[in-house]
Amino acid sequence: MQYFLCSYIVLNFFAVDRGKCVCVRICVCSKACVPYFFLLPRNIISVFFSCSLDYLGFQRAQTMIFAIEEINMDQTILPNITLGYRLYDNCMKLPMALRAATTLIAGQEDIITDFKCWGPPPVLAIVGDPGSTHSIAMSRMLSLFQMPMVSYYATCLCLSDKKEYPTFFRTIPSDAFQVKAMVRIIQYFGWTWVGAIASDDDYGQYAIKNFNEEIKYFGCIAFSETIPKVYDKLKITQIVDSITHSTAKVIVVFSSRGDLVALMKEVVRQNITGKQWIASEGWSTSTVLASKENADSFGGTIGIAIRRGEIPGLKKFLLQLQPDQNNNIMTKFWETVFECTFQNNISNMNLSTSGTSKACTGSEDLKTKNNAFVDTSNLRASYNVHKAVYALAHALHDLISCKSGNGPFENQTCANIKKLEPWQLIHYLKKVNFINHFGDRVTFDKNGDAPAIYDIINWHKTGDGSVTFKTVGVFDESATAGKELFLSDGEIFWNFPSGTVPESICSQSCYPGTRKATRKGQPVCCFDCVPCTDGEISFSIECFQCTADFWSNQNKTICVLKEVEFLSYEDAMGMTLAVIALLGACMSLFVLVIFMQYRSTPIVKANNSELSFLLLISLTFSFLSALCFIGQPSHWTCMLRHVLLGISLVVCISCILVKTIVVIMAFKATLPGNNMMKWFGVAQQRGTIICFTLIQALICTIWLSTTPPFPLRNTKYQNDKIIFECSIGSLIGFGCLLGYVGFLACISFLLAFLARHLPDTFNEAKFITFSMLIFCAVWITFIPAYISSPGKYTVAVEIFAILASSFGLLFAIFAPKCYIILLKPELNTKKAMMVNKNALSTY
Repeated sequence: MQYFLCSYIVLNFFAVDRGKCVCVRICVCSKACVPYFFLLPRNIISVFFSCSLDYLGFQRAQTMIFAIEEINMDQTILPNITLGYRLYDNCMKLPMALRAATTLIAGQEDIITDFKCWGPPPVLAIVGDPGSTHSIAMSRMLSLFQMPMVSYYATCLCLSDKKEYPTFFRTIPSDAFQVKAMVRIIQYFGWTWVGAIASDDDYGQYAIKNFNEEIKYFGCIAFSETIPKVYDKLKITQIVDSITHSTAKVIVVFSSRGDLVALMKEVVRQNITGKQWIASEGWSTSTVLASKENADSFGGTIGIAIRRGEIPGLKKFLLQLQPDQNNNIMTKFWETVFECTFQNNISNMNLSTSGTSKACTGSEDLKTKNNAFVDTSNLRASYNVHKAVYALAHALHDLISCKSGNGPFENQTCANIKKLEPWQLIHYLKKVNFINHFGDRVTFDKNGDAPAIYDIINWHKTGDGSVTFKTVGVFDESATAGKELFLSDGEIFWNFPSGTVPESICSQSCYPGTRKATRKGQPVCCFDCVPCTDGEISFSIECFQCTADFWSNQNKTICVLKEVEFLSYEDAMGMTLAVIALLGACMSLFVLVIFMQYRSTPIVKANNSELSFLLLISLTFSFLSALCFIGQPSHWTCMLRHVLLGISLVVCISCILVKTIVVIMAFKATLPGNNMMKWFGVAQQRGTIICFTLIQALICTIWLSTTPPFPLRNTKYQNDKIIFECSIGSLIGFGCLLGYVGFLACISFLLAFLARHLPDTFNEAKFITFSMLIFCAVWITFIPAYISSPGKYTVAVEIFAILASSFGLLFAIFAPKCYIILLKPELNTKKAMMVNKNALSTY
């Protein structure tokens, strides 16, 4: 059985006289079909455009013919089915493309021919258009008739919207993936400051919008310009000025080759170099643009290119083409390639042209020409045309292979092969999935897009100044995340004096220890570097606060463990205070030994030896309590230091208070009729001391049982240090402890002061007054010094207060007595004390 699938390809491949352009239908009937010929009148088109020959476009048209003939000769696909096609030229103009599509849908054409092919074959699908803007308009119209359209070069992201373009398919990836590839390249080389230029059409505007969305996550747009569709010298100059004055070294361009010509000429004219161009697939492999004239400015361009493929037999097919004077398409192509004119066309030429053209013989050989048409070494768009034809053929093959009862349509029916409808082919086109002869998978995703695989090409500048394309990498969207891009860095040609990767940034990366500070009114990529504050570090972008136990080093690059500070025995201050405390304890014990040894002497007896012994023992513990403040704080030392201090001081002051009371009572007892001493004997004295001490013990017990002191790593007082200290737990408890000691000291001082003028033997009150004056002065000055002292010096102040007050008591009370006992023993007699009533006062 013979059947015709008439496909349509919209290509800019042919031109006739200036100002006139034709749309051509070719009906190819192979497999038992008669030869054909046709002529086209030049007046069939009402709208005239100026067109020029595009070798690549004509190559794509011939590639489609080659693929159809290849399929028709292949018995494994569509056996007994013959494919045909109709071929139109859109002259790169939207009205032409829409006219062609309308003609196909309506099934009518203005054409003169001397034969008929058994009635017009059904038009089931359209291959084309290469332009995104054209494809958008045509697809909207074709979707009304449910006719599939397979484009080989329209990349606009918008065409992936199946709600708006339900019948659109393409064998080229969407711009969304092209943008991703470009962004990955920019990110790979660390470029964060780039310029962006796009053509003023759907292809350029949708791409640049998507690019702006992608790059904002790591970079910034230095400038964004639009290339006008209609040449505008002022606008082109403005774009070039933006390029010149921008500090961005990298410029991304989304444009077709035709739209870019004027801009490239102006860039070359102004001799702008030192820019790294990133090319979209629309112009990255254009041999016209990659010329010697553009090499200095555009050499080293990195471009996204459609996957290159091999089509065996295509070159031979192209070289075997021959002119046919009955086929004006080939006639005009031949005349253009060989710059000649066939004899029967000379009469139709204008006078100026006929005077300069040579005659064509028809025996010219295409092998002698080296142009884009016969060059099959870099097949990209043509390879996509080949895949598009095969995709339609496989869809049709699946359609005719349907088994009745297992069909995809209503009641599980299959399509009627004799009455095929385009919408039936769409169902199978969505499911196309095969490996072509060259190992590439041909399929469409849910959006009708082809798998996103790109070649990364580089414009290499050769020794003679020409430019060659070299594949330096691949971008495969289906690869493992993070491995989509592969680049051979060493094979990339950098068109810079250094020959190395250029740097394109607005601001230099901040050094470690500094952070970015965005400049007002400028993109985030433009910033100043501000040093991090103390306690923060950075690696170049933001400052991060070190954790509680760490602090920044001097350069603010790493967090180091904070210095732990406490008054230790290894510290010179701690060692000195410890020695002084031990010295004070030893001196107290030494005095105690002296008093015990001379306890039977009048001076020891006169000063109440038992109270003196207890006072010296409590002073010893007072000195030793200072040692609890030195060294690393622990739970026990924190509690012990204040308890031991509080109780030892209370015992000291209680003894002094009782001694003062005893002095007063003794004086009163000398008065006639006074018997007060019997009410304040030894038992009462002991009871008083015990009572005062128990009160302090009760305060300590309540404090320790509710909110006891505990070791604390204080990180707030000094930022760069950890102050290892004892927290008092309860300020009230600590205040009560010292307050009680102060209360007893004030009473002792007051009583001693009142008794300071008592007679000779009992002038102990003068020494007690002096010792209490020292004690009170020390602890009063202790409070502000304690509050204002930082870190370990807080502890040192408290130790100093303990030692100073203890030494004050020791020296003020016991030094005069030791002086008499050791140096003036003659005064240590009862007689001497009675004779010289002022002896003690003197010393």
